[in-house]
Amino acid sequence: MIACRRFLLASALVAVATAAPVAAQRGVNRAYLDTSCAPCSDFFGFANGAWVKTATIPAAYASTGAARELYDRNQETLRKVLERAAAAADTTHDATLKKLGAFYGSCMDSVAAERAGAAPIADELRRIDAIRTVRDLQDAIVRFNRLQIFAPFSFSAEADPKESSHNIGQLYQAGLGLPDRDYYLKTDAASDSLRQKYVAHVARTLALLGTPSSQAEQDAQRAMRFETALAESSMTLVAQRDPNAIYHKMTVRELQALAPALDWPALFGGLGVPLADPAAALDVSQPAFLRLVSAMVQSTLLADWRVYLRWQLAGATAPTLSSGFFNEDFQFQTVLRGVKEPLPRWKRCAAAADDALGEALGKAYVASEFSPAAKAHVVEIVDNLKEALAARIRQLDWMSDSTKAHAFAKLDAIVKKIGYPDHWRDYSALEARGVWPYAANVLQAREFEQRRQLAKVGRAVDKTEWGMTPPTVNAYYNPSFNEIVFPAGILQPPYFDPAADDAVNYGAIGAVIGHELTHGFDDQGRQFDAQGNLRDWWTAEDARRFTERAQRVVAQFNGYVAVDTFHVNGQLTLGENIADLGGLTIAYYAFEQSLAGKPRPRDIDGFTPEQRLFLAFAQGWRNRTRPETLRLRTLTDPHSPPHGRVNGPTSNMPEFARAFGCKAGDAMLRPDSVRAEVW
Repeated sequence: MIACRRFLLASALVAVATAAPVAAQRGVNRAYLDTSCAPCSDFFGFANGAWVKTATIPAAYASTGAARELYDRNQETLRKVLERAAAAADTTHDATLKKLGAFYGSCMDSVAAERAGAAPIADELRRIDAIRTVRDLQDAIVRFNRLQIFAPFSFSAEADPKESSHNIGQLYQAGLGLPDRDYYLKTDAASDSLRQKYVAHVARTLALLGTPSSQAEQDAQRAMRFETALAESSMTLVAQRDPNAIYHKMTVRELQALAPALDWPALFGGLGVPLADPAAALDVSQPAFLRLVSAMVQSTLLADWRVYLRWQLAGATAPTLSSGFFNEDFQFQTVLRGVKEPLPRWKRCAAAADDALGEALGKAYVASEFSPAAKAHVVEIVDNLKEALAARIRQLDWMSDSTKAHAFAKLDAIVKKIGYPDHWRDYSALEARGVWPYAANVLQAREFEQRRQLAKVGRAVDKTEWGMTPPTVNAYYNPSFNEIVFPAGILQPPYFDPAADDAVNYGAIGAVIGHELTHGFDDQGRQFDAQGNLRDWWTAEDARRFTERAQRVVAQFNGYVAVDTFHVNGQLTLGENIADLGGLTIAYYAFEQSLAGKPRPRDIDGFTPEQRLFLAFAQGWRNRTRPETLRLRTLTDPHSPPHGRVNGPTSNMPEFARAFGCKAGDAMLRPDSVRAEVW
């Protein structure tokens, strides 16, 4: 994925890990229904209950469900491409295919990885051990950034939020080994236990690098204290949802005054970016964090910095090294996510190849899995969804005409990207060799990608670039580009099926398309204009009315329990929840508009077209997730759990209540006094 602001890519789905391959679901599957559960009591349970009762999560996975099954089928396709590439790596004259085959082949060579041990990172470890001055430390931070190991901060290129046609450099808080700052700061017993397990994990990893066990235990405590200090100055995920709160444009001279312990012109020179001029501008997203880092450079022993950087290096590369490192890394993942065994090696390698050479791999995927006719069909649905959203905006009684005019301009300007890029990425500067250990190829790929990203600083934004690879089972909205993007990977059954009836496609992929369109008008997206600039185009009264409606969504989801005693964070998930509600609403009305002038579609399996639309939507969220992963996501994921993503929007829609005959007092018909309606 492209390096970007944390709020930029508002995606439809969470990241997926897959279950065993299954046949593609076609349309609404009656076998998944639990008819003992009334649709007006619990629609998720009605649509998916029979499946939930019998589904098991394979040992290697954190969850299973519709998106994961599709991801798994996509991986089977990628596996065929990669195995052919690996077999031809020594004979093909296609340079990109040769690199793809070499990368995948090195990943699959477990014997070579075992033989190499920690050797692929030996040079990096020597650089860390040689740190004796602040300048040495600064050089190490530069080197880490070039390898996309972002410790203690990240630096990359972004479209300037207030001048979206131009790329600027961006400094962002980073450097934590646990998933979020709150893991370091929460004081409950479970959090304390997790931190103890984390410190033990760090100690065992450092011991694998050759540090004596007693010293490794002490060093792990030092690394924990170091990361805790960073966490204390890190912004919360909720605070970062405000795009203005993470935008602080300043000159290099002002940055030098803010964080004087580092020589910023020299640091940027080491990264090869054009910021040597003290008057050059960049975005320092969290000034307080950079101030803290500067203080730590001045006050923290270099020995502690060396320990911290050794751990960060080992943690970032462990999954690519020999079995000792891999197994230790995986064992801690069992604590965080509840998985019981690793994914098969070929699946890990296919995912890694997609990450490193995703557009080269995606080109072959698209050729076999996404036809021009399918693309044309999706484009038609997108256009219908845009028309439906325009109609919804037109009839809003809470928005003034002046704000509506800006909303229409923004909607008209939204760019749609469907399936795959118009121009494929050039990988000629990437080195990947079959004779190298897998970890070495990964580091080369990271350095190539970061060099590609840093080259954008100071240049015009290329709005043809994609932030996801074609096989990805996901989609996103990018406010700086004002675009919606749907990779070919998600444009497959059960989300999109050219052979399915329109009601199913509008309920499944239509709701995803509507979701991404609505992101342009959620609590974050609404703050960007038609050109992708962070600019307030709302009247004060309209903004107040929007916030009132959004707070109903917050309150609704705050009331949902994700797992155990963990409640959904309605503020953290607000953007996704608004997008889910808007997306399904828009999909419903786009489908109804598509019926104009046509005979009404017949009922199928006893369900009306409208019922099938809602069922297709709900079955797209068919899912079972391990409780450990649910706890993790509740703290860090801006998406609500699947049960809430189904029952949340449908319970706010009178259209759903009409379709299934829900009455006042039913759980799936929220009273008008609390019902949420934004778009």
